[in-house]
Amino acid sequence: MSKQSLWDKWLPHPFVSVLVGLSWLMLAHSADAASLTMALFLAIFIPKLIQPFIDRTPNINWIEASKLFFVVFWDIIIANINVAKLVLGPTHKLQPKWFRVPLETQHEEVNTLLAMIITTTPGTVSAGIDQDRGDILVHALNTNDINEEILLIKVRYEKPLMNIFGVKAGAQS
Repeated sequence: MSKQSLWDKWLPHPFVSVLVGLSWLMLAHSADAASLTMALFLAIFIPKLIQPFIDRTPNINWIEASKLFFVVFWDIIIANINVAKLVLGPTHKLQPKWFRVPLETQHEEVNTLLAMIITTTPGTVSAGIDQDRGDILVHALNTNDINEEILLIKVRYEKPLMNIFGVKAGAQS
């Protein structure tokens, strides 16, 4: 049995602790002493409570993760504008399509986050990850070129996700 450091003992999931503490402060609409104390208490207590149910967060390249966050954020804004134009305009111009995006890896976190990013970007929905086929089934509200859509997903989202988790093509979880 390995000896746990004081840091790991009190903050087993630091990222969850930060999220819980900040969430409490936003819900409380206050940064007074009582709110800060409660945020600290919850930031320590809740991650310790859920510790048996979740694994330690893998080593993540946080710089790459931050870059991807802003790419996805920007893409969501632009996609919302484009979808609004499409659905408010003549619908006969829509070209919805189903297509499969081949996956470069079987890494669970990479593929799950890729599917989640596809789903949260307006105009596209991932219908599921097919691990046996090694792809994600995607529905696009409007596309002229399926290959261009696949390339866009791979370059803008899959490749950065692989860099974030330090995964090489063909790697498994």
